[in-house]
Amino acid sequence: MADFNASIALSTTFYLTGIPGYEAIHHWISIPFCILYLIGIVGNCTILYIVWTDPSLHEPMYYFLAMLSLTDMGMSLPTVVSLFRLLWSISREIEFNTCVIQMFFIHTFSFTESAVLLAMAFDRYVAICYPLRYSTILTPQRIAKIGVAAILRSSLCITPLMIRLAYFPFCRSHVLSHSYCLHQDMIRLACADIKFNVIYGLVLITILWGLDSLGILVSYIFILRSVLSIASRKERLKALNTCASHICAVLILYVPMIGLSLVHRFAKHASPLIHIFMAHIYLLVPPVLNPIIYSVKTKQIRTGIIRLFVPKKIHSMRG
Repeated sequence: MADFNASIALSTTFYLTGIPGYEAIHHWISIPFCILYLIGIVGNCTILYIVWTDPSLHEPMYYFLAMLSLTDMGMSLPTVVSLFRLLWSISREIEFNTCVIQMFFIHTFSFTESAVLLAMAFDRYVAICYPLRYSTILTPQRIAKIGVAAILRSSLCITPLMIRLAYFPFCRSHVLSHSYCLHQDMIRLACADIKFNVIYGLVLITILWGLDSLGILVSYIFILRSVLSIASRKERLKALNTCASHICAVLILYVPMIGLSLVHRFAKHASPLIHIFMAHIYLLVPPVLNPIIYSVKTKQIRTGIIRLFVPKKIHSMRG
């Protein structure tokens, strides 16, 4: 009976993996990770602050950009504590409940970000194809409903996987292959029938990402058709330029996301470094690059950043 209780207690604890073969320099590896996290947090908080405080940015496009910043932070921040505890050699352990909560937020916000990118594609479609009806179609109330629907869709769809995990016995190795918890990683350690989780997870990815990406593609087909009907080449380029940042954000999310899914499902015998590398790209690249891209490509955001960080006297002299 004592052995049984000990095994139950053990099953509630998992062990995270850092960078295999480089454990001796984990402290040094933590420096670039810390820089990337700081860039992501500062960049996204800056976007949120500028959109919040500048009345001229209280428009649908910038509301959706604020949602993108929130989902970026929601996807990366749940891993901060466990990652740096591991890299700073404080502890590799993570409790089962903490692990489930962490993966719930990671997967929920990654699906939410996909939905937000679809909403942003619809925003560009309405702005270019129906400019005179833009403000009446995308009202603040409708935008709020879209945001709530995106987060509810993602959280409700991911919940069955999390509930199912609670009933799995974990009698094999309790060592996870990443420095944070992913569903695909954890179910491989279960001593139970995992067909439901595998099939449901694959169907969930196919339907949610598939429908979102299809919606984005259809939006851009209509946008391109509308743009090509514009007589002026300058106006065509101007219209397409408003979509450039969004297209980059779509690629930044979907390429690492699809790559990580393919590696977990079809490259199980690949080097652990490939799995870890793909996992960290998926987690850190969107929050870091999205604010940079929108700051560079969007004049209003760029102007807001200059006002925020450049002293008023210098700014007025330049003006």
